[in-house]
Amino acid sequence: MACLAPAAWAAHAYAQFGDIKYPPGFAHFDYVNPAAPKGGEIRMVPPTRPTNFDKFNPFTLRGTAPYGIGNLLIESLLTGNAEEPTTAYGLLADDVVVAPDKLSATFHLNDKARFHNGAPVLAADVLHSFTQLTGKLAAPQYRTIYVEVKGVTVLSERVVRFDFLTPNPELPLVVGGMPVFSRAWGREGGKLEGAAKPFDQIVSEVPIGSGPYKIANPAMGRDITYVRDPAYWGADLPTRKGQFNFDRVTFKIYLDETSRFEGLKAGEFDFLREFISRNWARQYTGKQFSSGELVKRAFENRNPGDFQGYVFNLRKPKFQDARVRQAIGLAMDFEWMNRQLFYGLYKRVNGYFPNSEFHAEGLPKSDELALLEPLRAQLKPKVFGPVPVSPSTTPPGSLRENLRQAQALLREAGWTYRDGALRNAQGEAFTMEFLNDQPSLIRIVGPFQKALEKLGITMSYRAVDFSLAKQKMDAFDFEITTLRLPGSTAPGGELLELFGSRAAATPGSSNIWGIADPAVDALLQKVVTAKTRPELSAAMRALDRVLTHGYYSVPQYYGDEFFIGYRPGRFVLPAMIPPYYQADTWAMSTWWASPANK
Repeated sequence: MACLAPAAWAAHAYAQFGDIKYPPGFAHFDYVNPAAPKGGEIRMVPPTRPTNFDKFNPFTLRGTAPYGIGNLLIESLLTGNAEEPTTAYGLLADDVVVAPDKLSATFHLNDKARFHNGAPVLAADVLHSFTQLTGKLAAPQYRTIYVEVKGVTVLSERVVRFDFLTPNPELPLVVGGMPVFSRAWGREGGKLEGAAKPFDQIVSEVPIGSGPYKIANPAMGRDITYVRDPAYWGADLPTRKGQFNFDRVTFKIYLDETSRFEGLKAGEFDFLREFISRNWARQYTGKQFSSGELVKRAFENRNPGDFQGYVFNLRKPKFQDARVRQAIGLAMDFEWMNRQLFYGLYKRVNGYFPNSEFHAEGLPKSDELALLEPLRAQLKPKVFGPVPVSPSTTPPGSLRENLRQAQALLREAGWTYRDGALRNAQGEAFTMEFLNDQPSLIRIVGPFQKALEKLGITMSYRAVDFSLAKQKMDAFDFEITTLRLPGSTAPGGELLELFGSRAAATPGSSNIWGIADPAVDALLQKVVTAKTRPELSAAMRALDRVLTHGYYSVPQYYGDEFFIGYRPGRFVLPAMIPPYYQADTWAMSTWWASPANK
């Protein structure tokens, strides 16, 4: 098929619900400084779990790739921004056309797009990237993410079409966000004519991407530094103007909290996002903070709240009864922990999408009922009543009363206290192992353990290193653990990987609960095929209601601010803070170096 004539290309952006803020030919996003000078360095600690990295391929299951490689080295056809949740603008592609029947999206690649080796980014590279990511040698979540993509067709050197199985308006965003890498990556000598390695054996070869940075010294280890590519092809794009201003971006790894914070004070790095309330309340004080050498600042945001909670492995027989899961949840005293351990900094999680338009409350609204009624035979009658809220110990409530309710639920489920433990009809004691890679969580888990002991449940705590934890989680070899899911302003296909039945049976997937519910699957399809924002909101609230009634988790807590410690003398911040952002990516992509940091 021949390439469409240039006049046919008109779409500089795609919006799932048609709400495009910036017109064709716009200069830059409002929240950046287009005149920001280039230079200097930002040194950060990754927000992920601390560990060394042992590969450069971020797309395979085994091993750990360095933080930042996916968005500093590798680009996609379209890119979003921190203002519009469901809109993306041209990056590698300068035009996108979605067919009237919504069953395909065609992208025209920017003639200027170049990989780091100088080769042009072509449609064949897009096809190659899709083929590798959806193959059996890539991490399984990519097959779930792109499950509704029927195929990819190269129409000409710089035109590629994605065909879809269903007219899902989110799919152009999904494929537009797909990472694109060179066909030469993993071939001998980095040449197209070289012999190719199997995708899961591409380990020590740095991805051949097109992003604004390269890796300074490609060697496995702990810390990693990215250097800005002075020949970066996209520097003047409106979606890149005023961004990626630092010459060097370094991520430093510290294997414990104490050495990490001491590193900040010692000047070993400049920016730290704090996740532990005790540290935020007690450590960020002293001479360096008083003098202004270091700043402690809570940055507000309008992001949906993160979900965080204890999660059960439903593949274990002891957790298959919802009454048992509900009873265990009644043993957590959030109010005491927030008062005694968290310095009042957190809010209680209710449901799976807190602090957002996707959170279900009270009785189902009419738009939710329209989705739930066809599933009535598959749902418990309680789903059509009030949505459960997380247990509280605020007076007149109390932990004692909650534990009484828990005892009753456990008794209904066949578990009674005798011979010094909670036992089933076969006399087996109820025990469970909490698996985690953060030894510091023992102070959080301790009160929960003691409350469970009053029910006759013994919960042991097993702390392992990150690598072993990842292996066990990929194999679903655990009983109970804790999970944090970042809130999203534009939920969609990634939810299939979190809650879908297919993912539940796929080792390495994100459905670590093992949720396999036809009603949940049906609602997930309503989410990913929503044609308007109100339709998306209704489907999400119905999904939240069904998941919450399943008691698959013990909801914990979230914060609605980013807790940041940084060295202000080294940076200048843009005047505008966008409404929807992640602190780490916002800093490294839109801040710039002060004159002292050159």
